Parts: sequence; structure tokens; C-alpha cells
Amino acid sequence: MSTASTASAGAGRTSAAVPRVVVIGAGIVGCSLADELTARGWTDVTVLEQGPLPAPGGSTSHAPGLVFQTNPSRTLTEFAKYTVEKFGSLEVDGVSCFHPVGGLELATTPERLAELHRRAGYAAAWGVRGEIVGAARCKELWPLLDGSLVLGGFHTPDDGLARALLAARAQLRRATERGARFLDRHTVTGIEQDDGRVTAVVTDRGTFPADHIVSAAGFWGPVIGRMAGVDVPLQPLAHQYARTAPLPELAGATAEARRPILRFQDRDLYFREHADRLGIGSYAHRPLPVDPFSVLPYNESRARHMDMPSSYRFTPEDWAPSWDDCRRLIPALRRSETEEGFNGVFSFTPDGMPVLGESLRLRGFWLAEAVWVTHSAGVAKAVAEWMVDGRPSLDLHECDLTRFEAAQRSPAYVRERGARQFVEVYDVLHPLQPMEQPRPLRVSPFHARQQQLGAFFLEGGGWERPHWYEANAPLADGIRLPERDAWSARYWSPIAAAEARATRERVALYDMTPLRRLEVAGPGALAFLDRMTSNNLRKKPGAVTYTLLLDETGGIRSDLTVARLAPDRFQVGANSPADLDWLLRHAPADVHIRDVTSGTCCVGVWGPLARDLVQPLTHDDFSHEGFGYFRAKETYVGHVPVTAMRLSYVGELGWELYTTADLGLRLWDTLWEAGRDLGVVAAGRSAFNSLRLEKGYRAWGVDMTDEHDPFEAGVGFAVRMDKDGFVGQEALENRPEPSRRLTPLLLDDPAAVVLGKEPVHVDGAPAGYVTSASYGYTLGRCVAYAWLPTLPTGAPVHIEYFGEKVPATVAEEPLFDPKMTRIRR
Repeated sequence: MSTASTASAGAGRTSAAVPRVVVIGAGIVGCSLADELTARGWTDVTVLEQGPLPAPGGSTSHAPGLVFQTNPSRTLTEFAKYTVEKFGSLEVDGVSCFHPVGGLELATTPERLAELHRRAGYAAAWGVRGEIVGAARCKELWPLLDGSLVLGGFHTPDDGLARALLAARAQLRRATERGARFLDRHTVTGIEQDDGRVTAVVTDRGTFPADHIVSAAGFWGPVIGRMAGVDVPLQPLAHQYARTAPLPELAGATAEARRPILRFQDRDLYFREHADRLGIGSYAHRPLPVDPFSVLPYNESRARHMDMPSSYRFTPEDWAPSWDDCRRLIPALRRSETEEGFNGVFSFTPDGMPVLGESLRLRGFWLAEAVWVTHSAGVAKAVAEWMVDGRPSLDLHECDLTRFEAAQRSPAYVRERGARQFVEVYDVLHPLQPMEQPRPLRVSPFHARQQQLGAFFLEGGGWERPHWYEANAPLADGIRLPERDAWSARYWSPIAAAEARATRERVALYDMTPLRRLEVAGPGALAFLDRMTSNNLRKKPGAVTYTLLLDETGGIRSDLTVARLAPDRFQVGANSPADLDWLLRHAPADVHIRDVTSGTCCVGVWGPLARDLVQPLTHDDFSHEGFGYFRAKETYVGHVPVTAMRLSYVGELGWELYTTADLGLRLWDTLWEAGRDLGVVAAGRSAFNSLRLEKGYRAWGVDMTDEHDPFEAGVGFAVRMDKDGFVGQEALENRPEPSRRLTPLLLDDPAAVVLGKEPVHVDGAPAGYVTSASYGYTLGRCVAYAWLPTLPTGAPVHIEYFGEKVPATVAEEPLFDPKMTRIRR
């Protein structure tokens, strides 16, 4: 097709009824997305590809195809499950696009075997078939192994090999039959836009008008993003893959593969069969970053004798240690050699998750990037639902492109953290384990004082967050606590119990600075917030309201604390950058919204002596009668102007005190000096999490997401169904009786502890999973919240922790101070 005919064809297919979509990239994600979009009636889809079809030269073209479905992320597991299901239903010339040979993960150390038990728990929680097997069974499944090295394994019979190029062809064909076009040899050179919206994609062979543009360009994503003026926080890295010479032990094999795909994570290796050879991938070598702006176009890469742009020269010096490990595990390889290999390029993000969603900066510009073949069809389905229906059916907050803070989008940060994600692919990572570098990145104004108190910092959103303070170690003397297992004892200290006790008995200072704060102002601010949230905000200035951001289906996008500080000015306590994005997308012209988090700070002053600490520092009345619960005042604490809100996330009397960042240190010092005689302590997130679970306070993104409605999540009290119109109201009016609920559990054994994401068994079968868990130091038991079928109080359940069934009982909430007398004193 000529340049002129290509361009005119794009213009001629404009349709007011069906949006014009241009997908950039015809790898497995682009082909899957075209299939999903056209299946939903969006048939005006053009897929542009710079290379030749059906193997255009990106990561899909060299992907070894191993699909292990189980992941600590439920979202990634659901993506993989759908990919297996869909590819298993597709064929090309009678060949299935998925080969279910099963999966086997090996343990050669006790630490890895324990990790496999934990992974088996994820599988049970997320609905993936799997079992822990002994060394003999591993040898039976993979006879080539040296069984003396193996302690056990995790066998997943439904895992297997995705035939990525075949799956791309099958979906290309289906999408084409519904009206989509796939145009290869079209190099994108620009993104046209007008008034903040996309209008067209420019290529070297013409311009294609578009209402929506999706970048599914893989490791070229940052290049496309720059054309659109949108950051794509993605770092391409090269990863070694090699094939052995034919093995006599596999002689005569005609099938592509018969044995399970194999992981040897203790040496960062994986294996699959290629008929009578083995394919081996390694993450053991040094990170090999690739500049996406220097990757050669397809034709130029071929001219330089490269197989494809994504295939770099194999580096034997990086391979040598891994080859030694391979030969130790599989003795047959001692008589073989590496016959061919390459360094294949694919994408990593700072947190190892995909980057999905529509840009706020440029409407109609979507990302479907950093997606592996394992998750490709699931991602495509979610993005297609998002585009067509306005929301995906699966919670995507872990993948949302808005999740990275500005400080996490710098090229240096993306490069450093992307490389670290490569190194840690197969590492045993604790759920609380923080990144090591670059730190510290974001610190509150209290950081110097926290360091003086011996704070043990973890990290979240780039913030240094004290987990406990070594200065409080003497307070832990005499507190009797159950001995912890090695896993739950990591990133934990008995000092947390002392800090929780001090909060319950005296008063403690908590650094709440990392919690997001938005200012919403303007003549239409009240009407806007009242329409966007579920609770009644039409209250006088000084009122604080706990409310919910819902989507049109009634799912919980976030929970907010909204303080009306003036008739047309509100402070909103939010959760993530996605909250700001959502509000900005819907705000009318007379409403102004800005994130004030970085320029402000917050101290939580909580405990029965909180009033004794704060009242002498201010001329305003902080009595219960003068400053009621869920009220706000702008006042002074000592010399510091503050916004004081009488709130408590720990179940004790107290206030959140906000001021500007420049005055933060003075605020901390003022409170600290005034509290010395009261026994004030600084307390960290470990104590905080224990106290909030004893009160049953939910954490959005952990306990509840947009997959849940307020009533099943136990926050229905924040919904005013008699209010005149709010987002999600109609869906909630027509909702059926919940069949599941966020359920509080108390572990029966005072010495038992779980951490979260464990499967919960009811009547002997997996029925749900734990969201949050922490030892309740006031209660003397571990508290866990779990999504379960509706169960009566007192019902017995079992939580699977590293393969052991831990008995627990459904409890009635709140578990602590049900009459709220401690908060309302």
C-alpha cells in the first residue's frame, strides 16, 4: 500500500459511533488487544508495526514462552490464568497456542523449600492448581535431574508453554475478520494532539487519525512516550537464553516438549525442552541495560547480522557460571555444550509490574507496556475493558501508570530500580523488604529526629517510614511475647509491642507525612466532592467526613477523609496518585485541585494523654465539648500554625496536626518537649498497623479495592444512599445481597502469626485469602482480615501458613473498644 493510500484509508474509516483506535506494536500485547477490542465491538482498530509480520522482531519474537501462573500479586496471577485459558482455546493450523506440560519449581536449599510452600499458598489463595512434592516426584517429573541436590518442588500441572507467535497470529486473524487492520513496515515518527487529546499517529508511510492511541511497543515504549510527551517508566534489559546441542537422553523426541517447564531459582535459571535439546534462561548475570533510543530498526539490525532488534550478541563470559550450575543440576549436560544463544531484550519497571492506563496529560493516549507473554492476554482484556466499558473488571492499582511519584520517574531511578528488579526476579523477597537504593529519597521534616531516636526505616512511595525506634527498646523489657518463626521475625521487633502499649496507655507521636493530601477549592468544590463521594459532605466548615470514592459499578476506588476548612476550601486525605488523577478527570472548571503532600507534614498525636499534651500548647479549646470527634480547626500549637483534625486510626484519643514542611521540625520539637513528663514516645508503622487492625480500620489497596463494594467491605456506614446523586449510587441500589465479606479472624493459638495473602480454608477447602494481618498486642492474638463467603461469628477456619493449617475463628468487630469510649473521651 502506498503512502497516500494508507493515509487516506485511515481518514476514510472515521466513525462517530465506533472510536478509531491505533495500536502501536503488533507483538503479543498489540495482537491480543486488537482481538479483545474488536470482540467488544470496537472494530475500527489499526495496528502499526515497524517490523515484518508475523515476527516483527520485538520481545515476542524471541520469547521462550514459559508460563508460571503463580505470583505474589493476585492481579498478575489473574492475568496469567486468563492467558492460559485463552491461548489454550486458540489454534493455528491445528496447533494449539498453549502447551500444558505443567510447571516444576525446584528447591535445593531449606530456604527455597520454605519459599515454595509460601508460593503454594499463593496458588491456593488465587485459584491455581499446585502441590508441594518430594525429591522423588521431582526426579520422576524430570528424570535428567541430579536428585541428590533436590529437597522438593512445587508442581503446577496447568502451567506450560505459550506459543507466542502462534497466539499473535491467531488473534491477528480473528481481529482482522472483525474489521481490524494490521500494517507492518510502518515506523511511528510522531503523535499528533490538539487541546490535550490525541488526534493521530504519524508514520513514515502516512498519518492515521485516532481517538485512542495505545502504546504496546514493548521496550520501545519510552520512545513512543517521548513523542507523546508522556513518561514511560520502563528499563529494557538483555537476558541470556541458550540452547544446548542435541542430548542423547532426549534422542528421538519429536514433540516440542513433554516435561514440565522447570525453574531452578536458587541459581536464577529456568529450563524447557526444544525436542531433543534444552533451552536455558539465566537471570544470574550482571544487569545488561539497553537504551531504548539506541535500539536499531528492524532492517538496520538485519543489515548488521542481528536476527532481530531485540536479539543482542550472546556474551559467553556472562554465561559461564550459569553453565556450570546447569551441569551440576543436570548431569547429562556435562557431556554437552551450548550450541547457540542470544541476549534477548525485554522490559522492567521500578516495581516489576506492568504500566497500564490512560495518560492524564494526554487524553486518549494509553499504555500497555512492560507486559510479559505470561500476562499478555490478561492485560489485553483488562485494557480493552478499561477503554470500552470505562473500568476493568480486575483491580489494577498495582499496574496503574499513575502509581509512580514524580521522584520515581527520573531516568536515573527507573534505570537503577529496573536493573534491581532484574537481579531480584528469583530472589526470596519478604513482603516488607524495602529496596536498598536509591535511599533516602523522600524524607519528612522529622527525619533528623527520627534518626536520633534510632528509627528502623522501611520505604514506601519513595518515603522513609519509621517502623519502630530503637530508643524504645528499654520499654520492651518485661513484655512477654510469643517467639516468632524466622520469616515473621524479619522486619519486626518486640519494640513494636512497647510502642503499641505506650499508645494505649500514654501518648505517642506518629509521622503521618507520607499520607497523601489534596487541596480542593473553588466555588464548585462542595458540589463536586459531594457528587464524587458516597457520604454527606454538606456540613458546616470544621466538619471532617470519612467517605468513599466509588466507580460507576459501586466499586471502591479509594477511601478519603474530607475536611471542610472553609465554605469553598477542603483538605482531602487520599491514598494514591490515582485519586488525584480521578478527581482531575472529573473536576469542572470552577474547581481547583492540587497535591500539597510534599509541601506539608503531619504528626499523629494519639493516646489517652493526647489532650494533656496538646491543650497546654494552644489557646483553643481541645476538650471533647469544644473539639468533637471528626472536627477540624485551624489553630496554633506553640509557635506553629496547624490544621488540627480530631481523627484516630489507632483507636485512641488524639489529633492529626498538619503544618507546612518548613515548620515541621519545630512542630515535632514542640510536641516532644511538652510530652516528656507524660512519657511520650515516637511510634512506628509496625505498632500503627497492629492498632488499626484491632479497631478494624481498613487499608485501601490491601483490604479493599474497586473489585469490592462498600457493604461487603464493611464500610457501608460511609454511604448515604438517601443522598441526591453520587457516582456509583445507582449500582449500589441494585446490588444483590453480598455472598462474600471482609471478615475479621482471630488466630486461636496466641503464639501463631500470619502476614497476609495466605489462603483461608473453610470445611477443608480454600475459600478466600488474608488481606491484612498483624499481632494484636492489646488482644494477645494475631488479627487477620480475609475475603471469605459470609460466615457466622464463631465459625472455625484454617489459615495456611507455609504449608501448616493454623486454626482461627471468625470474630465480631471491632475487636477493641466496640463502644468507642476511648476515642470519644
